[in-house]
Amino acid sequence: MSSTTTATAVWRIHRRLYDWVLHWAESPHSLAALFLLAFAESSFFPIPPDVLLIALVLGSTHRWLTFAALCTLGSVLGGIAGYAIGMFLMDTVGVKVIDFYNAQPYYEKVALWYQQYDFWIVFAAAFTPIPYKVFTIASGALHMNLLGFALASAVGRGARFFLVAGLLRLVGEPMRRFIDKYFDWLALAFAVLLIGGFAAIKYLR
Repeated sequence: MSSTTTATAVWRIHRRLYDWVLHWAESPHSLAALFLLAFAESSFFPIPPDVLLIALVLGSTHRWLTFAALCTLGSVLGGIAGYAIGMFLMDTVGVKVIDFYNAQPYYEKVALWYQQYDFWIVFAAAFTPIPYKVFTIASGALHMNLLGFALASAVGRGARFFLVAGLLRLVGEPMRRFIDKYFDWLALAFAVLLIGGFAAIKYLR
């Protein structure tokens, strides 16, 4: 099978998962779906919870705080589950998750970044499209302080989800299109600035 055919097959699977996630916005179980999606994405699931969060906020803007808080809670608890995978099941489950996403190079970078930035890199990962599941699993495997990990996850993921939901509450559909089109680039720029700031602080010290 050629690389092009493989890429097309992966894209189709990803698209089907995306559509499956989105259909929960019309379900009476949408809140449970949002929580479970946020939980699963932090350790193994490929579709980010922002997809469902955006749909729910647009459908009921006055509940944006509830949606963002639930998404944050699910993501942080899922991150702790990923941490547990890395600490106790790295040689079995953890390795398989990382291999499934071809994320070994990310894992090696994370190990290096931890030496320089400690739990601050988790905050950057929590806010950005950098594969968060790699960081949660690596945090456990590298025996990062659990409290520091949980706090960084809560701040980073909370900032991301409350920002997305809040902007949608204020601006509505135009903001949804803007976020959908440019989110990865905006978040990546934020991560570069954030990590650059940490490097500058370390250099000044």
